[in-house]
Amino acid sequence: MSLVERHTALGAALANDGIPLHYGDQRREYAAALNSAVLMERSHEGRLLLTGRDRLAIMHRISTNDLESIPVGSGRPTIFTNATARVLDRATVYVLPADRVFVLTEPGRGDALRGYLQRNVFFNDELKVASLATERRQFVLHGPTADQVIAAAFPAAADLPVLGLVELDDLLVARDKPLAGSHWRVFPAAEQAEAVWDHLLTAGAAFGLLPAGSLTYNVLRIGAARPGVGRELTADYIPLELGLWDEVSFKKGCYTGQEIIARMESRGRIAKTIVALELEAAVTAPCPLLHEGREVGTLTSSVTEPLNGQHLGIGVVKLAQAEVDQVFTAHGVSARVTRLPGVQPPL
Repeated sequence: MSLVERHTALGAALANDGIPLHYGDQRREYAAALNSAVLMERSHEGRLLLTGRDRLAIMHRISTNDLESIPVGSGRPTIFTNATARVLDRATVYVLPADRVFVLTEPGRGDALRGYLQRNVFFNDELKVASLATERRQFVLHGPTADQVIAAAFPAAADLPVLGLVELDDLLVARDKPLAGSHWRVFPAAEQAEAVWDHLLTAGAAFGLLPAGSLTYNVLRIGAARPGVGRELTADYIPLELGLWDEVSFKKGCYTGQEIIARMESRGRIAKTIVALELEAAVTAPCPLLHEGREVGTLTSSVTEPLNGQHLGIGVVKLAQAEVDQVFTAHGVSARVTRLPGVQPPL
């Protein structure tokens, strides 16, 4: 049985790319994500393997984070920006043994980032970029019991720190920044994917693990105010405006867009910031956010969570209007600020 057939047998409705949207009961999936754990396929996120002497140096000089100091077995997210510091792409860079680098991209961005990296290879640079899209699948786990599932399924990975990665034979296991509870990524070889999927479901049965689809992921993403590709991760915004302070190094040397980002940080003057919102009714994003009749930002993402019917959103607004309990309107619907995830962290 293929992986697609396995999903279908479990009741999945599939998107055009074969990734499950849901397994017939999104309310149950979302409840499991909050109270136990969910297992998702996320193989539409790009997977690249970089080799060659300059496998880190090239990305280091064209993206926001310090990549040359990543220890083996660890990862670091980074943002690729243009000359005016606007977001082009986001990726997480993991350093593997044997002079290899594994790069995980946002959904649908594998080929685009591969092409961008190759266009930045200059005379005397040594870099080979290979796509692993057909060679490896990707599964993710979210939820408060996800740690227990991983410990049962892959004991050797159980003690990984956030952004740590380990190779177990032909399997990669990584721990990522959480959305809801813990967040794990498992990258099996394509020919092992069905067996690994079944192994995870079996190991997680005692911990309430359920399969879940991209619709549940979207609720978790928006609820956590995590910037998403094509929504917040666009050339409309600068990384600091999206709250991605921990994905920018202020100590490394020059990179594309560095002068503008450094100036914003040193002066403490960003024009806009990301906010988490609760909406009075469902509103389709994107749309303008108004305050006292004036446009002050954009509702960039919105969703209705399936348990209690709460309408959640992400907005990017002018800094002066970014206050908890501040109320905007979006297409005439009230939108209240519940959190300020874009606040600059203390040094």
